[in-house]
Amino acid sequence: MLDAHQLNVFLTAARTLNFTAAARQLHMTQPSVSQHIQALEQHFGMDLFIRSGRHLRLTDAGEALLPMAQEMVSISQSIDNKMESLKGDVYGRLTVGCSTTVGKYVLPFLLSRFMQQYPKVEAACYVTPRKIAVQMLCDGDVHVALASKQELNNNLEFSRFITDQVSLIVPLDHPWAEREYIEPKELLKANFIWREEGSGTRFVAEEKLREHGIAFEQFKTVLTLGNSEAIALAVQEGIGVGFVSQIIISRLVEGKVAPVKVRGLDIKQEIYIGRDAHRMGTTAQTAFWQFVTDPDNLVLKRLMTSSAGNEDGVSFANGQMNGKSTAKA
Repeated sequence: MLDAHQLNVFLTAARTLNFTAAARQLHMTQPSVSQHIQALEQHFGMDLFIRSGRHLRLTDAGEALLPMAQEMVSISQSIDNKMESLKGDVYGRLTVGCSTTVGKYVLPFLLSRFMQQYPKVEAACYVTPRKIAVQMLCDGDVHVALASKQELNNNLEFSRFITDQVSLIVPLDHPWAEREYIEPKELLKANFIWREEGSGTRFVAEEKLREHGIAFEQFKTVLTLGNSEAIALAVQEGIGVGFVSQIIISRLVEGKVAPVKVRGLDIKQEIYIGRDAHRMGTTAQTAFWQFVTDPDNLVLKRLMTSSAGNEDGVSFANGQMNGKSTAKA
């Protein structure tokens, strides 16, 4: 294999046409310069210099090698310079897998702020159901993923990321819109719009409703939809009522639907951020993990304030919650 150092010796000798002068410029001995040239000639199986006493001149092969050697030495120097410049820097590719709601309304904000801080990072966000995001993390297809409690995996490291309030919303002209609160049993009188089975929002809602003795099968379901934005818009159109994330309410339909309190029913969805701690992380992956799990991260605190506006909205475990909470399933 060609050696960039040997090629640099060749270039210096070709420029000076004197092995002794080349040795002085390279801070080498003359015999060492000669050995490098001989090694190159043996590698190519042809002479690179015509030696006549103390005088040298390039052979046709040496002339042909000259521009290619210059290019290779230049590339080698560029590589050294680039790698040296990266010492202590944050760079590389970062891929994140997340669910629809957090993927659309939380992570883009976080990634943009992170990349402003570390402009050499290239990031990609895959918006997908959380079960798939966790599987992508297990398979090594993403570096970081979001999950709800029921999707935690023993082989991955998770840190509690946000706690999202899930609220009942009704059309503005619904009889419940003017009520201070309703009783849990009154829910069975309404036309409900639900997320698909297995979604995080529906899971936590069903879990809390069972504590009040209400089974999902008792509800009058008029529509099942694949994302929370669609539910919020369907409620706005008067099709029915539904449970949606506070993130959706504040970002999409605030003032266009009416949140309704249900006595004794407090639905919160814990969202965790996870990584595979057994895979060697790049500087970008390591820096992002530290960024999103830092309890003093001002970006997260500002996002919490702008998304929630009050204590009933989104709260970040890394911000004003109980600090970082690492969980293993």
